[in-house]
Amino acid sequence: MRITVRVPATSANLGPGFDSFGLALDLCNEVVIDADAEPGVTWEGEGARELPVDGTDMVSTTIARVCAANGSPVPAIAVHGINRIPLERGLGSSSAAAVAGVVAAHHLLAAGASPSLQPERIVALAADIEGHPDNAAPATLGGFTIAASDGFVRRLDPHPSLRPIVLVPAMRLPTKEARAALPPKVSREDAVFNAAHAALAVEALTQDPSLLGVALQDRLHQDARLALVPAVRDVFIKLRAGDIPVCVSGAGPSLLAFETDARPVPAPGDGWTVLRPGVRTSGYEVSIEA
Repeated sequence: MRITVRVPATSANLGPGFDSFGLALDLCNEVVIDADAEPGVTWEGEGARELPVDGTDMVSTTIARVCAANGSPVPAIAVHGINRIPLERGLGSSSAAAVAGVVAAHHLLAAGASPSLQPERIVALAADIEGHPDNAAPATLGGFTIAASDGFVRRLDPHPSLRPIVLVPAMRLPTKEARAALPPKVSREDAVFNAAHAALAVEALTQDPSLLGVALQDRLHQDARLALVPAVRDVFIKLRAGDIPVCVSGAGPSLLAFETDARPVPAPGDGWTVLRPGVRTSGYEVSIEA
């Protein structure tokens, strides 16, 4: 049996939606699980030379955890990852791996039959393993998602005119480091500011993208994270000055901007990669070969 799972990149937070909002991007990693091949782990693409091949990677450990939770040993399998999502750039590569592992494990346990696996359950399992429901939700469901801290998840259709541009710097920023930079407390004024702009962002992302420039403003996390990467902060400031809606993608250091014909997003220059993936309205995909 051969199982192929495709999972999209995601951009979390989206400005004021800290730890809650997520958007699926049409840039997908693939994980191929082959129960008939020589057991082992191999990679190609992003991070191919640095990801572990001893079974301690996120895909393999997720499969092991799901199998253990179901009282089953991990079958002898070959795991091959085709990675297109940049690592440690705020684009949900770890959540994509966790979602792929959850889906693959359930199909392995079902021995090729279609398992009864609700999307909300996938989000919950992947988030419990990897820690980021705001990434796991859009990776599973596609589109624009809201993941509440009590486990509630809601998917909404993004506006069809959204044109996301991902600006990926050469530098990396581990999520733990980015989160450690955040202040432990925020003022009531800043909390109210973010609540209002988060509500506005839902309207902007689903109904009226002309509001994005105002809606993506944040006072909880972006300034602290941008302070860690001054070169990225400079690009962020220039884009805002040019009336281009922009936010930090996830924990960063990538930036997520939205362009229009009237305001195209300029390339930042050397040391940056510009991606135009489009919004992905569907989440993961899985195919089975007997």
